[in-house]
Amino acid sequence: MTDLLLNHLGGRWVAGSSKGSTLVDPVLGSDLVRVDCTGLDLAAGFGFARDEGGAALRALTYRERAELLSAVAGVLQANRDAYYQIACANSGTVKNDSAVDIEGAIYTLSTYAKFGASLGDRRALPDGDAQRLGKDASFQVRHVQVPSRGLALFINAFNFPAWGLWEKAAPALLSGVPVVLKPATATAWLAQRMVKDVIDAGVLPAGALSILCGSPAGLLDALQPVDVVSFTGSAETAARIRAHDAVTRRSVRLNVEADSLNSAVLLPGEAAGTPAFDLLVKEVVREMTAKSGQKCTAIRRVFVPVDLFDAAAQALAARLAGVTVGNPRNESVRMGALASRAQLDSLLDGLGLLRQQAELLHDGAAHRLVDADPAVACCVGPTLLGCRDGDGADRVHDIEVFGPVATLVPYRDVGHAVSMVRRGQGSLVASLYGSDPSALATLSIELADSHGRVHVVSPEVAASHTGHGNVMPQSLHGGPGRAGGGEELGGLRALNFYHRRAAIQAGTAVLDGLAL
Repeated sequence: MTDLLLNHLGGRWVAGSSKGSTLVDPVLGSDLVRVDCTGLDLAAGFGFARDEGGAALRALTYRERAELLSAVAGVLQANRDAYYQIACANSGTVKNDSAVDIEGAIYTLSTYAKFGASLGDRRALPDGDAQRLGKDASFQVRHVQVPSRGLALFINAFNFPAWGLWEKAAPALLSGVPVVLKPATATAWLAQRMVKDVIDAGVLPAGALSILCGSPAGLLDALQPVDVVSFTGSAETAARIRAHDAVTRRSVRLNVEADSLNSAVLLPGEAAGTPAFDLLVKEVVREMTAKSGQKCTAIRRVFVPVDLFDAAAQALAARLAGVTVGNPRNESVRMGALASRAQLDSLLDGLGLLRQQAELLHDGAAHRLVDADPAVACCVGPTLLGCRDGDGADRVHDIEVFGPVATLVPYRDVGHAVSMVRRGQGSLVASLYGSDPSALATLSIELADSHGRVHVVSPEVAASHTGHGNVMPQSLHGGPGRAGGGEELGGLRALNFYHRRAAIQAGTAVLDGLAL
């Protein structure tokens, strides 16, 4: 029988009481490890996190907590090789794709360590200047932000087991809030190993970091009004969380990042073969194939002027044809597997629905798998669809196929493109490609209301832009509407979620004495 991964709760390692679930290599089909967290005393474990972990973290200043983040990053850096091996086996990703997850996690931690150092030796944050409440300045109000006295529960998605943990945990720990992680079961191994390494290194106070691997019953029942929840996953699961008593009755603060039909738009006036056209083609292919398209920020819809539809289709198909798919252990393979059989089945179902309204421009089934058995491996080649009537194809703007699939759609004018982009009902990111700074700036503001991030690519940033799908800690991650309505990262803005704002009304001497 495979090894059972332990949970860490209440300051100790503990096993679940049942056989649990087996994690499977999505390429070879072999069993890897088991996870289980049934029978755990969540209320007691959460209480320990709040009382012990939270108190220890809040006793430190922001600068001191920043030093903890640096120490965590150092632990992860020292164990990188093991993480790549786990990611290859459990997620089926090639090394470059694993790096997005693993190195991205370390970079985010290191960046928030720098942010925290800039806050200095204080334990609360100012929120604006003092304001008079009367005719003179003898009685005023000052708004402050103080760390929440609860815990932060992270319910994470399967596609980024490393980065998904630390991009949330970095601002939480820096804020002085203990973390309880519930990673997606299918790819929990990497998150569990990272947490184990950090716990074993003793760089965090007891109770500051906990992990539950598997599907614990009553997870939300154990939450209290002082707690916060950050969820990344499907809109369906998000709706169930929003309807739970913890949120509706106990007012637990909730952040959601859900589905997203992200767009790429080539502006008018860019002919085939121009730098902007080529940048769009390159980025679309990269976003379709990175992590096998299993990114919440991946490009799903590609909008080009109607007279460039055929040229874009040919250029994209030609570039996709050169993508090798299969076993990530083979150095010739550029794109590995989907994370599980369930993800492959979901992709095939969604692709079937899209094909009822779109033509096939590049068939992923034409890719021969390298060192992988098609009957076993959860691999599929990149598939490009085309929809010449974007107005009449509702499924293209409604169904997200979470894999290496994108749909090319022509538009008549910029207004037409904007209307179709907005049919995504709110997205994490849209990227714009062109060479006219004025036109790019205008469209950026036009689309900002329905996107968490607008990524603008023009020839002068061809070598320096960070990529449509890369989430940088300095930039906001989240989006309105369908994307969940949440916000993460964005520099020090991320700390707002883990703090409580209060107004202190007092005389000048008292306000001047606040430790801010």
